[in-house]
Parts: sequence; structure tokens; C-alpha cells
Amino acid sequence: MKGWKEKDLFKYLTGCCYTDLLKARKQMSRWDCYSPETFHRIELKCRGVHYNTLLIEKKKYDAIVIGAGHNGLANAAFLAKAGLNVVCLEKNDYIGGAAVSRELYKDWKYSNCSYVCSLLRPEIYRDLELHKHGLQVTPYGGSVQFMENGDYFASYHDPEAAHREIARHSKHDADAYTRYSTDTMRQCRLIRDFLLRTAPDPTSFKPRDIKELMLLGNKFLELGEDRLYETLRFWTMSVADYLDEYFEEDVIKTALSGSGIIGTALGIHSPGTAYVLLHHYMGDVDGNVGTWGFARGGMGAVSDSLAGAVQAYGGEVRQEAGVDQIIVKNNRVKGVALENGEEIYAPVVVSNMDVKRTFLNCMDEKDLPENFYKRVKNFKIRGSSGKLNIALDGMPTFPALPKGSELIGNADMHFIDSMERMELAYDDWKDGTWSKDPYIDCTIPSAVDPTMTPPGKHFMSCFVQYCPAQIEGRAWTSDERDGFTKSVIDQISKYSPDFKDLILHVETRTPQDIEDQIGITEGNIFHGELTMDQLLFNRPVPGYAQYRAPVNGLYMCGSSTHPGGGVMAAPGANAAREILYDLKLKNTVPENFGDD
Repeated sequence: MKGWKEKDLFKYLTGCCYTDLLKARKQMSRWDCYSPETFHRIELKCRGVHYNTLLIEKKKYDAIVIGAGHNGLANAAFLAKAGLNVVCLEKNDYIGGAAVSRELYKDWKYSNCSYVCSLLRPEIYRDLELHKHGLQVTPYGGSVQFMENGDYFASYHDPEAAHREIARHSKHDADAYTRYSTDTMRQCRLIRDFLLRTAPDPTSFKPRDIKELMLLGNKFLELGEDRLYETLRFWTMSVADYLDEYFEEDVIKTALSGSGIIGTALGIHSPGTAYVLLHHYMGDVDGNVGTWGFARGGMGAVSDSLAGAVQAYGGEVRQEAGVDQIIVKNNRVKGVALENGEEIYAPVVVSNMDVKRTFLNCMDEKDLPENFYKRVKNFKIRGSSGKLNIALDGMPTFPALPKGSELIGNADMHFIDSMERMELAYDDWKDGTWSKDPYIDCTIPSAVDPTMTPPGKHFMSCFVQYCPAQIEGRAWTSDERDGFTKSVIDQISKYSPDFKDLILHVETRTPQDIEDQIGITEGNIFHGELTMDQLLFNRPVPGYAQYRAPVNGLYMCGSSTHPGGGVMAAPGANAAREILYDLKLKNTVPENFGDD
């Protein structure tokens, strides 16, 4: 082989098996007469397999993490920090899962799935030193609800400005808001203490579970009898019923209710949506609880910073390495088989995929307990949200807002002003179609982050309720996608007369698109409904809420596990803690530092 011409090498290597190709590469690396580029060309030509796949030597890892979404990356970072040889495998040619930034229109960077940052746990940010890996989060100015009568309702971070604005619509509600805010923050602070803790098993007599149950019990007892009753009611209430206890003005209730249904297949009158509201309130930016912000460079900056932490601790992140099967022998995980046929082995495998994709798609039913398999099949993951990402030639105008308002471009915008319209939007979803009068959570991150677009241009992110995974039980057609796109653009255009004229490009993502491209079942952003039967020690299913699967060495770290969805990285971190506990290694995962 030494000194052969490229065509002769090609002829020889065409008949080689995968193992022989690896041997040939190793041998050729010692010869000066062949450059790596030469072998690269030959490999691609004769095998049609990605260069990185062919050139990676067979390695055995301490741990394999499936999926380079933010939870998978957080899990890999903490395992690598503990000294484990870790590889994080991603099926796409980019990392991030739903926390991603992509250039889908020249010179425009889209946060084309998740779009704002708040839930990322500050303990994780500080411990992994994500600032050193480029993550910056800028808070935005508030929100605005546009009304059909030409008016608007705005919310502000400044308490005095917020009070004046509420009083402009209702003096009663301005006084009630203080009580509402206090009560809601009390619930936030209660649950925040358990975000970076493993949910206890109420049936276990293990000292750890007993200790956690006592801690949970003491937190509830500290509330006192009256507040304890209020808390138990709150967790099972609808967001509409909860808001009715404080407010009388419809537009104010509508503005607050959106946080109760974002990302869920639930309506404002559905039990449990009061907790979903809490889920969106319990994050913070720079210590300001309930505040949301933009990640500089888009939401991909979160994932990029976590990947940077993985690599800084010696871990590996591989792209275009989709997992086809989790390998199990004698009830013990052995590794994974990739879609390209390669097998990678490790005694620990961690899945960042949702529970349905993990256990129903990537495992044999015979390797799982019958009862567990049945409960996973019944786990509620329902697609309900769509997304439009829009490139704009300039900043659209909104005549309802005062000239020079700080809310222009620096707030999230909504275009439904009544609770009745919110419920009617949900009715469309129940009928198996998209909402014709949709609830839209709209932001323009380029107004505060100039890195996302060319100068003077803008990017608009539109998160839309409701949008089903299928249309009347079947796959979406191109005409239906166009219809969904039109409904969103028409809704915004009612309040911005120049909006349509500014549109340069639109990316539409239905739940079907999200599932096909990212791998989330039905495109459900939370990896499963946030209802009481699927929270804490019930998430994902009773008996398996502590990140361990019913197969030795197999773990879960995605949003199907406690504490649920959103870009918070807590499931990934918590799973890492449990893995290190099982391996009898020093814990590298921080717990809640209770500074709020």
C-alpha cells in the first residue's frame, strides 16, 4: 500500500470492511507519503460515511449521554467534572436540541425553538462557570397585551409603573395585584427549593427518601394551616379560577393567564394550569425572580456554553451520531448502537430523550417490566404549540403603544384580550386543528441583541397556542402549514399595519416538524404534561422518578423527569447526582443555595 496512487488505494479500500478501514488509517498515519486529506477523500468516496465516524477509534467510555440538548449537556458536564470519560451523542449536525440558534436565512440567527431564558438554574450557571463559555442573559422590559378596541395593557418590572398601568384599567385590580404577587411568589419559593433535589419516593424506607420527605413535609408545615389549604388548592386549580379570586378586569386576567397554558395541551379552565403558571414564574435573571431575558446570540448560546463546559472537563460531544438502539443484556445496559451501525460501549447510559422515545422507540419491549412499559405508553405527551420565526426588514410599528414606548421591541407581545377568546383558541385544538384566533407569545430579541441580525433588521419569534401534532388524526399537509402560518401573520397584522410589508422570510414549525427535526414526541416542549399526576415522584411514572430506569446502568435526564420542562438544566444535573451516588463517586452537582 505504501506509495500507492490514490486510485489504487481507492480500489483496494472499496473492498475493505469497517475494521480494515480503521486499520488502514492507523497504518497510513505513520507514512509521510499520504496526507490526512488524501485518506479523507478516499474514505468519503468509497464508503459514503461521515469522516468523523470512520476516523474515531473504537473506545469504551465510562458514560454515554444520548442527546446533546441542554439537559444532556448539563448531565455530561457534571459527570466529566467528576472525572468520568463521557461522550454526548447528538443525531443532528448541530447541538442544542430545542435550545438552539440556527442561521436558516442568510445573516439572520434564529432561536427557532425555545426563545427566552429564565428557568436556567443559577447554581448550575455558576458552578459550571458558563459565563466563561460565553453565556450572557439580558432581561427584557415587560409585556404588552394588545386589545381589539385599540388600547393595550402593559406589565412592567418597576412596581410603581405596574401599579399605575393596572389602575388605568381597574383600581380594584391594582390593589389586588399586590396580594396576587405575594401569594404567587410564596408558591414559587416553595417549589424552587426542590428544583435541584431528587424527588423522594413516598413508598421507600431508605434514609435518603425519608429525609427528603421530612424536608418536604416541614416546608408545607411552615406554611401554617390556612396557607397549606391554599397551596393544596392552588396545585389543582385552573389558572382561570385562580385569577378570578383576585381580578375583575378581563384583559388583566387574560394577560396573566397565558403563562398557565404556554406549551401545554390544556386550556385556561383545565385543572392544574395554575401550577403551569407557577412553572413560568419560578425562574430568574440576575436574582430577579419571575424575570425573563434573552440569551445573547440566541438560545443556542445556552447549549454552546454547556458544551464548552463538557469539553473543558475532558468530555466529548459528537454530532451526526444518532442512536438507533440501547443495548441491553441480562437486565444491564451495555452501550448503544448508532444509526450508522457503529456500536459504542459503556456501563452507564443516560437518555436525554423523552420517555416515549427512549423506551418505546430505542429499546426492546422484552427488556422492560410490563407494568413500566404500559405506564410509559400512557404518559401524556401531547403536541399543542407551534412556532414561527420571521426575518424583518425593520422594526414593525404598533400604533396602540405611545410613541417612544420602552415596550417597543423590548417586551413580549400578545394579541388576545379576553378569556373567552383564549378558551375558543383551545376549542380549535380539541377539534384537531390550529387556532384560527391564536394566542401568540411574540418577542423581538434583536431589539436588545444586535448579534442576531444585520444592522437595522430584526428577528421576530412567535410562539403559538394552539397547534396540534396532527390535523384531525393525520399528518399535516403543505396547505395546512400555510394556513397555520397565515393565521399567525394575520393576527399580528391586525395590530401592526406595516408588519406584512417588512417580512423577508418565515420559518414555520408545527409540532410535527419539531418531532421530525429534534426528536421530541409530538413536539411537546415539556416532554410531557405538567399535571399533578406527572409531577414530583410521579414524573415520569411512579416508582421511577429518581432518574433510574428499570435496567441496571440506564438513566433518564430529560424534561420527562423531575422537575419538568423548560430550559433549566435541573433534570440533567439531578440525574448526574444520582449516577455519581450509585458509582460511589464524589458529588459535583450543586444543590439549591437558597439565596432568594
